[in-house]
Amino acid sequence: MPTRSAKADWQGEFKRGGGSVSTETGILDAQYNFSGRFESGTGTNPEELLAASHASCFTMALSVGLSQAGTPPESLATEAKVTVDKVGEGFGITKIALSVTGKVPGLDADGFAAAAQGAKENCPLSKALASVPEITLETNFES
Repeated sequence: MPTRSAKADWQGEFKRGGGSVSTETGILDAQYNFSGRFESGTGTNPEELLAASHASCFTMALSVGLSQAGTPPESLATEAKVTVDKVGEGFGITKIALSVTGKVPGLDADGFAAAAQGAKENCPLSKALASVPEITLETNFES
């Protein structure tokens, strides 16, 4: 399996400085800074990137599980919300909320919820994020 990479740099003091983050494929080349992370400024932030990564990993894992079970999805749409809060002397990710909507011919809402739970437990990013105190899952099934 391949190893993927990204790069980040930073210039200046924490609250007034800033940096850029990019991926080896070039698909991402974005700016990040204090105001984009802790206020309503522009630029991306680590939690937004983590949310995108977790949503895409979970959705792919759900697609694999459904396909292997003989009920490939017609469509899946996942939103991930990552919460960062003050924890002790620093900050920590305290919650990730996943919400998935799926249209899966040949499956019912309970079957979809079970498949989604399996994907939540087994996608590589969910496993890597096991130290997050709370990871929730909401499913919405379209018949």
